Amino acid sequence: MSIKHSQKLALAAVTAVMVSAPAVKADGFDLSPEQPNRVHVERSGPAAKAIPDGFRFVTPGTFTVAVSPGGPPLATYATDAKTVVGADPEYASAIAETLGLKLELVPVAWADWPLGLTSGKYDAVISNVGVTEQRKEKFDFSTYRKGLHGFFVKSDSQVKSIVEPKDAAGLRIIVGAGTNQERILLKWSDQDVSAGLKPIELQYYDDDAASLVALQSGRADVIVQPHAQLVFIAERDKNIRRVGTLSAGWPDRSDVAITTRKGSGLADALSLATNELIRDGAYAKILARWRLSEEALPASETNPPGLPKF
Repeated sequence: MSIKHSQKLALAAVTAVMVSAPAVKADGFDLSPEQPNRVHVERSGPAAKAIPDGFRFVTPGTFTVAVSPGGPPLATYATDAKTVVGADPEYASAIAETLGLKLELVPVAWADWPLGLTSGKYDAVISNVGVTEQRKEKFDFSTYRKGLHGFFVKSDSQVKSIVEPKDAAGLRIIVGAGTNQERILLKWSDQDVSAGLKPIELQYYDDDAASLVALQSGRADVIVQPHAQLVFIAERDKNIRRVGTLSAGWPDRSDVAITTRKGSGLADALSLATNELIRDGAYAKILARWRLSEEALPASETNPPGLPKF
């Protein structure tokens, strides 16, 4: 049997496992609809009082939040295939409780949230939305997590740490075509070459299954994807590990934020609510429960600098 044919069979096997196995199955993550260990908080007077008198919620007394169930650990369907669970839904629940409101989660396709928000279908979007200067023209933002990509390698890899461009010189790195991480790594490679080091070799695959096969087979050294996705895969597969993180706004920080309608007045109250969660420790507990402590912010900001237009 040829090597190429063997690789095809291996890819087919991995793909079959990924398709047939429950997408939510992974040790260490509670993806039950009941969520018995969900973090709960008390109402915060200052945050609730910061809601403008003229603001009208979609449903009185309820915080209506759109979320895209794109995958664990951020947001996915629970084992009952209908309840949305994950880090973002739990954070939305804590924000609602801080404001003294009930929570209604509205599952939406990622592409649909901007129109739904501007048309008033929901009060906010909590779905891993990154702050960008272009989005700030239409929306307000209250930050709640760092926007991070992760460097992950095979568990037995000789690569120990990737912090700066020189650490990646000469490595074969899997990255998505047209992504922000590809743009950053191309700049890293240019810096390495200018410093007399080897360039980074970027590799592109059609899907996660092909990428993971390439990593495990030794055809690639590193995979770079949004950090949360790889955290879940590492817990599920037990054969990859993190060796570094990369800010989505490298060399600057880029944050993920609650998104609200421009000028609605709700953003400051949501930033206050997040800062209350940070101070009382609930914020750290939520991130730790979903293995995302590396993405913790020291404080929430309203409409901070975002990714520039490219």
